[in-house]
Amino acid sequence: MAKKLQFRKLLMLGLVLVAAFSGLGYRLVDLQYLRHDELSARAESNTRREFVFEPRRGDILDARGNVLATSAFAKTVCADPALMDDHQADVVARALAPLLQMDDRALYQRLATRTRVTEKGATNLIQYVRIKQRVPMETWGKIEGVMTNLSFGVDEKKLKKTEQADYRAVRQKAIFSENYPIRVYPDQSLAAHVLGFAQTEDMDINSNTVSEIVGVDGIEKTMNSKLAGVPGWRLTETDRRGRELVAMRDQDLEACDGLNVVLTIDSVLQNIMETALAGAMKEHTPISITGVAVRPKTGEILAMATLPNFNPNNPGASSADARRNRVITDVIEPGSTFKIVVISGALNDHLVTLNDMFDCEHGHFAFAGRVLHDHEPFGDLSVEQIITKSSNIGAAKVGIRMGEDRLYEYIRNFGFGSRTGLPLPGEVFGIARPVKDWSKVTVAQIPMGQGIAVTRLQITMAMAAIANGGVLMRPMLVKRLEDENGNVVVRYAPQAVRRVISEEAAKETVEALKTVVTSDGTAAKAALPNYTVAGKTGTAQKVVNGEYVHGKYVASFIGFFPADDPQLCISIILDEPKEGYYGGQVAGPVFKEIAERAANYLNIRPDIQDDNRPDVLAEATDNRQTRAPGRGQ
Repeated sequence: MAKKLQFRKLLMLGLVLVAAFSGLGYRLVDLQYLRHDELSARAESNTRREFVFEPRRGDILDARGNVLATSAFAKTVCADPALMDDHQADVVARALAPLLQMDDRALYQRLATRTRVTEKGATNLIQYVRIKQRVPMETWGKIEGVMTNLSFGVDEKKLKKTEQADYRAVRQKAIFSENYPIRVYPDQSLAAHVLGFAQTEDMDINSNTVSEIVGVDGIEKTMNSKLAGVPGWRLTETDRRGRELVAMRDQDLEACDGLNVVLTIDSVLQNIMETALAGAMKEHTPISITGVAVRPKTGEILAMATLPNFNPNNPGASSADARRNRVITDVIEPGSTFKIVVISGALNDHLVTLNDMFDCEHGHFAFAGRVLHDHEPFGDLSVEQIITKSSNIGAAKVGIRMGEDRLYEYIRNFGFGSRTGLPLPGEVFGIARPVKDWSKVTVAQIPMGQGIAVTRLQITMAMAAIANGGVLMRPMLVKRLEDENGNVVVRYAPQAVRRVISEEAAKETVEALKTVVTSDGTAAKAALPNYTVAGKTGTAQKVVNGEYVHGKYVASFIGFFPADDPQLCISIILDEPKEGYYGGQVAGPVFKEIAERAANYLNIRPDIQDDNRPDVLAEATDNRQTRAPGRGQ
């Protein structure tokens, strides 16, 4: 009997052991085979870490290496609400609200929310909350100081060690920060329409959320891929405390910083131009005023400005209208500045000479059922005088002699109706309708700057082409790309688009344009005492809803100097100026102010020694400037 009982006990023990080992075996099979992939991935996720390294965005520099745009770091202030109870969250909120410029109750609500319910109904602990972005580094330093010395109104020495540890965790870990890259423009609004602006966006890179600066407008946008750089990453393993196991590091690729973009813009000339434009804006209160300074021989843009302006450090504070670069985004009827196209083309085709005479009909010319007008009752004028006096009728008759097809060919060859290729977003084509869409009077209207719409940059580059001996250049804004050590990676060269007119025709046109700034011309106030200036005025009546509106004009002057060896071409255009509206009257003096200061800064050699010549005196035109414009000057 005793043996039978002992046998049963041994049998039961054996069965228990068999069952235990069977269960253990099944568990081993389950872990090592059936759930191997799942558990292996979970184990790897607990120890495997991928770190993304953000590249530094390249700077934007002017032609002399001055920084126009750079990158810096601010802070994103974050919190771990799970480390705080309600009392601690309230104390932290009251202490930090003034530094963060937030309402303390609103801040408390964010710190006191410790769980969230998912769509599946599960309750998850919240351990990460973003409190505020773009917090300055100095503010973050103050926050760290406040948290280090924060008192919760209890005697912590009397608390248990675990409770004391909880308070230390609140001070040290409850509030933390992340780097937040920002774009900084040291000169505020200087060259804002060229630079554009950038903003910081959250990007998902390999399941990691990183903050990256992205160009939104201007050079920041068009050169974004060059400025941005390439992120780096590190694939490694960590121990249970989160410390990296360096020996287990698999991949380690450094970030490649963005390239620096060096512009053709000269910040000193840019400041000279913006200062002069601001003065004219105050004096004449136009809707807008623009200025462009270009080297005719290379097409390099040395300054480009539009007022109203904006501050790219805070673009949202300005309207979309103020952020628009009107030099390339808006079109205007050019008025008399467009006479350079028809006159230079006719000279190029040997249809006229500067001495050929045209009857300007004493200010009234009937053609194709329309009557064309001049601002003065001119009689016979030579081709040169048509430019000097800015006769609409004279230019119209030259255009009629040239013919529709040839006139249209010159329009397109000078670049009208096409983008210039400037590396800025938003450039428009302008309006240059084909001949089949012209009316009978169009061939007479276009030579006087009506019936065609151009951008301010197009008409500037057309004048620069005449200054450049008849060769149209592509406007150049980016000079080179450099790495962070200043090594040149890419260098851009000037590009000629095409020869528009012969060198001989260009010289003849320049001779005519020189007379515009004499006492007999329309822009005596644009004359320089030490340099020969060649240029053309424009006073174009504005078109609103298809009709010319009396009292609303676009006034302009585009000129270059020294006339026989041009170093600088400058255009000034005002939209609806008050207290005067002739191009020579309101735009000419602005040109003169900029040109004088620019010549001194660039050390351009004078080509005039005698500054007392009677033909540069402005007083002789004072009486003429008060007469009705007739959209001629």
